[in-house]
Amino acid sequence: MGWKSAYDVLYERGFIEQVTDEKSIRGLLERENITCYIGFDPTAASLHTGSLVPIMSLMHMQHCGHKTIALVGGGTGLIGDPSGKTEMRCILTRDEIDTNAEAIKKQLSQYLDFKEDRALLLNNADWLSRLNYVEFLRDVGCCFSVNRMLAAESCKMRLEKGLSFIEFNYMLLQSYDFYYLCRNYGCILQMGGNDQWGNIVAGIDLTRRLEDKKTYGITFPLLTTSQGHKMGKTEKGTVWLDAGLTTPYDYFQYWINTEDLDVVRFLALFTLLPMEEVKEAEKLVDSELNMAKAVLAFETTRITHGQDAAVAAWGAAVNTFGLKPVSSNLFPSSSIPRTGSDVDASAVPTVEKTREEFVTGIPAFEFFHDIDLCATRSQARRLIQQGGAYINGRQIGTFDEKVGIGDIVDGIVRARKGKKQHVLIRVVEGRILPA
Repeated sequence: MGWKSAYDVLYERGFIEQVTDEKSIRGLLERENITCYIGFDPTAASLHTGSLVPIMSLMHMQHCGHKTIALVGGGTGLIGDPSGKTEMRCILTRDEIDTNAEAIKKQLSQYLDFKEDRALLLNNADWLSRLNYVEFLRDVGCCFSVNRMLAAESCKMRLEKGLSFIEFNYMLLQSYDFYYLCRNYGCILQMGGNDQWGNIVAGIDLTRRLEDKKTYGITFPLLTTSQGHKMGKTEKGTVWLDAGLTTPYDYFQYWINTEDLDVVRFLALFTLLPMEEVKEAEKLVDSELNMAKAVLAFETTRITHGQDAAVAAWGAAVNTFGLKPVSSNLFPSSSIPRTGSDVDASAVPTVEKTREEFVTGIPAFEFFHDIDLCATRSQARRLIQQGGAYINGRQIGTFDEKVGIGDIVDGIVRARKGKKQHVLIRVVEGRILPA
């Protein structure tokens, strides 16, 4: 198998889109350990699956012996990054930003080892908030050409709708971050999404001017699914990394529903399985391809939520829709259970309803809305009309078909939307008290 540098790992797994000086950074990562950084946006209290590519790249860099910096943009978050945005977003207060930044710091510790400063968690508000405006314009602003800034893709796409002056300053602040981290932490590599290319190059140029040091940049592809869908978006909304916002079971379900054409690519990007095993998945079809999806779901859930949560989600999947155990010769490095016995369905979303509600029967379209399998009643009607609603494995024929007493089996009603989304309804006696 042989030794692989961090560059080899990232390239082989599909992380690299653009590099500022490929020959130099490839050689550098082969010869010595360096310090690199990625910035994370603190406009929400949790990161989501759209942040997993940069997170996983930091994991690989650390596993290859490099020091990683996860930079929470507590300062730049007060400005707002125009990259990839069609309009200016709402600006949060400093207190809101700080609260989100603390939550993200805690979340990132699930992926990176921060012991003995193997990785650092920094907040750029610690230095950006102390800048003197006049001195900043004199010492940093003089290094930027307005013409070049306007030519950057992040600015060009916003000029027609209007780019505020506060957003126009974002490139200067992110560039200053790179300079600051280079000067104070020896950081020489910035990584980020491909929409950050202009900001990264500007930071490299500023660091060269102010610090007289050579620094580098790597960008990642901006991922969509093979069907062109944005990563991390479902009918229910964003797929968050926080278990309180997206349960481990729902997180598992998101990944197990991966489209066939994306399985190998996602195994490479979002798991730590050896590439030798990932490449073998290119040959899989039918039931074995479904097993590969189960491994993808298990491994991504294990990394984000831990082994116990992944096992519970796997068990629930086996229990609710008969997922077959993964063959022992597929992905031998995965810790996914190889048996379907002794599994627990407790991770399946469960709601309670009283027996009295079933006496007169509940119209199916209301029922699927009430248990949150459909966001609206009209959506539930469409689901039923399209043949995608099931009770205890029985397809619902009409939108007003009643779900009643006869559907209760051992105190449970099983509802299903499509092939994979399940909810268990526990039927109780008497009135349900509010939580």
